[in-house]
Amino acid sequence: MVRIYILTVRNALVASIADCQHLFSMVNDFLAEKGQAPAFEIKLAGITQEVRYQNGMINIRPDVLLPDVTDADLIIIPALTGDLNTAVMLNREYTLWAAAQYKEGAEVASLGSGVFLLAFSGLLKGRQCTTHWHCANELKFYYPAIEVVDERMITDQQGLYSSGGGNAYWNLLLHLVEKYTSREMAIYTAKYFAVDLDKNIQSPFIVFHGLKDHDDETIKEAQGYIEKQFREKLTVDELARRFNMSRRTFERRFKKATRHTVAEYMQHVKIEGAKTQLEIGRRSIQEVMTYTGYTDTQTFREVFRRITGMTPVEYRNKYSRQLPD
Repeated sequence: MVRIYILTVRNALVASIADCQHLFSMVNDFLAEKGQAPAFEIKLAGITQEVRYQNGMINIRPDVLLPDVTDADLIIIPALTGDLNTAVMLNREYTLWAAAQYKEGAEVASLGSGVFLLAFSGLLKGRQCTTHWHCANELKFYYPAIEVVDERMITDQQGLYSSGGGNAYWNLLLHLVEKYTSREMAIYTAKYFAVDLDKNIQSPFIVFHGLKDHDDETIKEAQGYIEKQFREKLTVDELARRFNMSRRTFERRFKKATRHTVAEYMQHVKIEGAKTQLEIGRRSIQEVMTYTGYTDTQTFREVFRRITGMTPVEYRNKYSRQLPD
């Protein structure tokens, strides 16, 4: 039986704790219906006898305190709410404990923004992880030694797991169900909870926000200029001259500050503009391409698909209220 400990960390998204409990409990019920033994023992683990959430409106009592846990197979860090750096500082004891448990053989899964605690533990250094796209820039900024693949729905690396934003943690939980039980059980559970089991990217849901939480004011100005003039055919050389730098210096400072090359940044801004136009649905694909400064249909389509995981037509059909062509 897999012994699961869900951490009752401070500033946790309570729903993510409850959903974990509910899903793994239901899997046990499904197995019982088949005459099979339960697969999971599920407990809440904390550092105090009671944790208050939502200004004291919800109180949770852990089943066990951290020092008493000696048999963890899987540790789950729930998603976080509020200021993430504050949440990390409030939960440092949990991160140190989870790191120690991992070294003893336990696996650790973080849900959404809960990956900030996993990152703080040091376990993700040199590895990949994902998170909610809204806080991906912040994660990249504070933990540059981690490869943040925020287009991914989940990551699975050497017993360390992470999930994307919003409801993406359901996909990670189902991934764990499949790993510890069977594909058949994961499919059944996915059907029960009405979750798309094999969704593996969250690119279509990402809204690009360039990283601006840095101290290079000139690069911030350059970012703002790109975002305002994205319809123009800007070049790196022109931007470097505008901001009084050599191309090499401009590119180096831009990458250091934003975690993107200048070309990548311009592409993301242009595609974000294209997405907005496609969502409105009043322009044809060709008109949207021209509106965002692209002149080659194939290039526009390839860049759009690489960033969003969908073709322009697929994206418009998914999000526009207008009828597809």
